[in-house]
Amino acid sequence: MAMETCVLGGGCFWCLDATFRLVEGVEEVVCGYAGGHDPAPRYEAVCRGETGHAEVVELSFDPEVIGFRELLTIFFTLHDPTTLNRQGNDVGTQYRSAIYTLNEAQERQAREMIAELESDYADPIVTEVRPLDRFYPAEAYHQDYFTKNPGNAYCQFVIPPKRHKLARTFGHRLKG
Repeated sequence: MAMETCVLGGGCFWCLDATFRLVEGVEEVVCGYAGGHDPAPRYEAVCRGETGHAEVVELSFDPEVIGFRELLTIFFTLHDPTTLNRQGNDVGTQYRSAIYTLNEAQERQAREMIAELESDYADPIVTEVRPLDRFYPAEAYHQDYFTKNPGNAYCQFVIPPKRHKLARTFGHRLKG
């Protein structure tokens, strides 16, 4: 079967990149930008909130191993979908919770899951769900950033707890 793709934003793309790389069936993770107006987004402008883009990851996955809905379950576990334009200490529209859909099935599944999860949270889920206009890969140095920069203080503080939560909750879905 052919690979499928989805695009998710849940805070800093380094965090989603470092966690989804561990998930069985996820064959490729690309950090990038989506959801904005700038046709040539660069990291510095995205961080200043000038482009309208969110930091996202594009996941290429084998649907015979893991489905889109399972990826969404992991996604909603790894970030707080109730904080508008914020994840932890990362504040700004570039850190918004977002699902950029590639087809009607993805949009339907995303909206259904949000409706199902709504009662699990004290605050409303603010995850943006809309069709992907265009995905822009981030600069090369952002790809697999955690592996290349294990001593980075931000990464050491934020990523290991997400990876531990992933292993505790979805250990059966991780690569051997």
